[in-house]
Amino acid sequence: MRKLLLVAAAFALFHAAASAQDLSQADREKGVQYLEQTRDAIVASVKGLSDAQWNFKAGPDRWSVAQTLEHIALAEDMLLKNVEYNVMKAGPGPAGRDTAKIDSMVLAMLPDRSHKVQAPPELVPTGRWTPAETLDHFLQSRAKTIAYLENTPDLRAHATDSPLGQQLDGYEWILFLAAHSKRHTEQIDEVKADLNFPKS
Repeated sequence: MRKLLLVAAAFALFHAAASAQDLSQADREKGVQYLEQTRDAIVASVKGLSDAQWNFKAGPDRWSVAQTLEHIALAEDMLLKNVEYNVMKAGPGPAGRDTAKIDSMVLAMLPDRSHKVQAPPELVPTGRWTPAETLDHFLQSRAKTIAYLENTPDLRAHATDSPLGQQLDGYEWILFLAAHSKRHTEQIDEVKADLNFPKS
């Protein structure tokens, strides 16, 4: 009888731990909404641009709108692959992680452009696509990201180290991806706000 009680208690503890790692439907919906919102902001930021506007650079060491969009598209692919092939194969994060606090940290820190970051070589734009092709590539990639978030279980159950000095779970890495695109949409808006940006 005692052995049976111990087994039942262990099962209950295991179930509680697994439940704590489940992604709530509210968070899943919030993540999808953020992915859609940041996608729509990118589309709006580049709508109707001329060739001169796409390719204007505020300085020799600055990116154009076209280059920034290419960086966004490349990062989208790389970050989703990281979730699929690295994060979701990793173990759980530390016990007692405050997921709500870490989610909020990702959403606050990533778009903050007061902290400049050097892009890794594989994410530096090279003009591999036309602007129209780049936007189409990004939209297809974002559709895959949204579908992945909608359909993947256990996103809270796996975590890996991140550039934020904090382990992020699969869901938080997807928030990271979306917040990264928001960061660079703000960069596009900065280019367009330059005094020398072509009028047409």
